[in-house]
Amino acid sequence: MSVFEFDELLLTNTELLKPFAVSLTRDSEVAKDLIQETVYRALKNRDKYNVGTNIKAWLHTIMRNIFINNYRKKVKQQTVLDKTPNEFLLNHQQSAVTNEAENILKQKDIQQAIHKLPVIFKQPFVLYFEGYKYHEIAKILNEPLGTVKSRIHFARKLLKEQLTRF
Repeated sequence: MSVFEFDELLLTNTELLKPFAVSLTRDSEVAKDLIQETVYRALKNRDKYNVGTNIKAWLHTIMRNIFINNYRKKVKQQTVLDKTPNEFLLNHQQSAVTNEAENILKQKDIQQAIHKLPVIFKQPFVLYFEGYKYHEIAKILNEPLGTVKSRIHFARKLLKEQLTRF
């Protein structure tokens, strides 16, 4: 197939790419860019086209592969542009620095709230908080399992009321 014949075949099928491009990108402007990139790659790789092959399917395959590769690149980047004068690229997944003093104050408030609980609720809750299972707490306190569960539930409820600002 001559270069002229290939170009003619490509031009007649380019308009058929638009609905597929829009269905992939869901944006007409991005779809136009995708079509342009597809036509460019088809022209660049015209020697790989086999005469008699369905050119529409060949172009759709090229377009789909371009779309998938662009999507993968975009996911890997996940960077945002910093608005500072230096215009550094920041990693979007970078975590913020924690305030240790604030954490210490929160822990103290929580410890005080636990200390203020009535003993009947505090004992099973502290044991649960330390990692004991319900049945282990029931055995330690020599109480029925249901009683232990309800006391821990009420302890949580009381703590939630006392610590509303967290």
